[in-house]
Amino acid sequence: MNRLSKIAQTATPGTGIQFRRDKYGSAGIRDFLRDVLAMANAPVEGPRYIVVGVDFNSQRQKKVHAVDAEDFSGKPSYQSLANEYIEPPLRIRYKPVSIDGKRVGVFEIGDCQDRPYMMRIDYSETLRRGDAYVHSKGSNMKMGRRQLSELFAMKYRDSVSAGDIEVGFPGEIIHKDLSLNICDLSQLPSAEASKKLNQLIDVRNQRRKAGSTTVIARLTHARLFGADDPYIDRTPTGLVREVQGLRMKYRDHDNHFLFESRAERVQMVVYNQGKEPIIGASLSLIMPNHNAFYVAETLPKVPRRDGFADRTPDEIAAYPSVSLQDGSIHVVSKIGNIPVGEPVDVFVAPLRLCIGKDLSGKRFGIRYALHGQNLRAPAKGQLRLVFGR
Repeated sequence: MNRLSKIAQTATPGTGIQFRRDKYGSAGIRDFLRDVLAMANAPVEGPRYIVVGVDFNSQRQKKVHAVDAEDFSGKPSYQSLANEYIEPPLRIRYKPVSIDGKRVGVFEIGDCQDRPYMMRIDYSETLRRGDAYVHSKGSNMKMGRRQLSELFAMKYRDSVSAGDIEVGFPGEIIHKDLSLNICDLSQLPSAEASKKLNQLIDVRNQRRKAGSTTVIARLTHARLFGADDPYIDRTPTGLVREVQGLRMKYRDHDNHFLFESRAERVQMVVYNQGKEPIIGASLSLIMPNHNAFYVAETLPKVPRRDGFADRTPDEIAAYPSVSLQDGSIHVVSKIGNIPVGEPVDVFVAPLRLCIGKDLSGKRFGIRYALHGQNLRAPAKGQLRLVFGR
């Protein structure tokens, strides 16, 4: 029995664990944000858990209610919602486990060492910027001024100044600018396949108007796709539908092209020049979104003889959290403790980018914020990506 399954089957309600009968889904986002805030602010050490699909009756007997598989599909993306609305950043995992043959879900909220956690922006009239909740004695309560003041006082006691922190790109010195190569995106596997199918469409249309046979279409197909690819007599309309479906058909091939064979791997470092380590640090980035600027949301699949295979769970977990919010790209990485006097890598697995020719000679600004349990305030600043010609 794995750890999450054991928690779902044997745990009872407590300060570090909460149970919920029904999934959150798109209709329960407010409840999700409130519950995550409350668990993150709970006065316990280590991870906290929300078990979905389990409740208890008046005799404290556990009742299990199956959660449908769609709730684990990423729609809604619970991690992205937390990134968008809650600060400092939190790391959340949501996994299905089985109890008596029924599927339930377990949210694991990472070690929350940077309390208080609060709403970063308004979600609704009843969940506003600055709101904070705490889970205690089996219920979620809104935190008042006194509770927040006590947490902030603990946070600022013997704290590190943001002025002692330097964030940038690695080298002999820490750089604030990073030059990146550009890539010809017309060589994407889906784009190459689209060119070939469009040529075939043109030939079919031309020969159809001239009343010709399919001989020319067969010869063109052999030239474009090779003799080993069998010819199928398709109408121009059918070929157009194929072109429209190429992005999905070649998704794994395109991701391998963008984020493996042509990827720019970006690492960042944090240098602590203060007098004590930073505890429980995390870095968040905000970058512009552009149709020629690709950032991997996860590591690409690994090519195999018969297709592509998933990465290992450890590889997937090592990559930073990436999401699209409000027209910009947000990246969050949990760093842990940052000692004094030595640069520390921000990413366990470097961030992967691919830049198209449309951005040749351009520059992008990156806004960053470093959070830490004993930082008096987040260390904020701006870096720059410079794209080659």
